[in-house]
Amino acid sequence: MFKTIVWATDGSEIADDALAVTEDLARAYKSKILAVHATFLFRGGRYNGGSLVPGDDEVQAKIRSQVEGLRAQGFDAEFVLASSGFDDPPHLIRRAAEERGADLIVVGTHGRGAIPEMLFGGIAKQLLRLSACPVLVVPPRKETAVLEPTEGRQERQRAIHHTSQDVSSL
Repeated sequence: MFKTIVWATDGSEIADDALAVTEDLARAYKSKILAVHATFLFRGGRYNGGSLVPGDDEVQAKIRSQVEGLRAQGFDAEFVLASSGFDDPPHLIRRAAEERGADLIVVGTHGRGAIPEMLFGGIAKQLLRLSACPVLVVPPRKETAVLEPTEGRQERQRAIHHTSQDVSSL
């Protein structure tokens, strides 16, 4: 069903949550994973062709490492750097997906709510409007408090466990 899946990533923890879902889907459908990182380039002056995002070189190195990790696990995976001095990340991601014949885009969302999204936009929301293929939006992990007894005492300590969705039934 999904031969090629785009994992849209900015190197954040939110994007890493979306990677876990992407892996589950790619494993289930034997899909190729395209790790698409979109960056806006500054044109002109001494920064000609450089990214406007501080630390973007480190982000790209992290994503390349994640792609190598996917390959080591047996996935067909590729890093795609989508950059432009004119287009914003949602348009760059959409274009990369279309050029490579992607069947699905998986993207994380910060889940900030309506007002911040209205003010700042949202890559996931824009992809939903722009993309010709389905877009799976992965919400941030939810933290759940679990009380566990401490060893040898009646007291309880608080532990945080992250939960994630099981997409194996998709």
